[in-house]
Amino acid sequence: MGFAPTTPKFVEALCIVYGLSDKRLEQNFNVYKRFGLTIDDVWELFKKCPTFLGYSENRIIQTFETLKRCGLCEVEVMSVFKRNPLCLRASEQQILNSMETYIGLGFSRDEFVMMVKCFPQCIGYSAEMVKKKTEFVVKKMNWPLKVMTLFPQVLGYSMEKRIVPRCKVIKALMSKGSLGSEANSLQWRLSWHVLI
Repeated sequence: MGFAPTTPKFVEALCIVYGLSDKRLEQNFNVYKRFGLTIDDVWELFKKCPTFLGYSENRIIQTFETLKRCGLCEVEVMSVFKRNPLCLRASEQQILNSMETYIGLGFSRDEFVMMVKCFPQCIGYSAEMVKKKTEFVVKKMNWPLKVMTLFPQVLGYSMEKRIVPRCKVIKALMSKGSLGSEANSLQWRLSWHVLI
């Protein structure tokens, strides 16, 4: 199947394949096919994330429908699954709580959808962590909330190891005039290119 036998993914894949009956595997394949995935797509996702194949039919359908209720169309949901099959781990309540968190921080529903499409992992982050990173970027760095919408990957960065140190460098450069005092949009573009 393309797994190196010395990797943890090999063990994970082995557990999934041996843990599921042929009937259950077929049922899961059929669910994914109903949503538009081909058998090749399913195997490709299995190679990325073996546990993806072990989710129950109910969990798959529930996650798919919940993401649609949040504002994603079917094609977008499939794109999210393909980008990050682990998003199936998120329960209906986790997804809805995640959307509430982002909206509570000032993001619109459309911005939340855009963030999920770009960086599906953002639905699995804790409210506390999302709030902490968003507030840092918006309040401490004085950047518009739109920055987080355009670059939701920053939510996956470590505050201590990546965000704070790089933002300190950006602030130092700005205070010395090295980044100039141009329009805010240019400021955050330059800043984020440094961060990323």
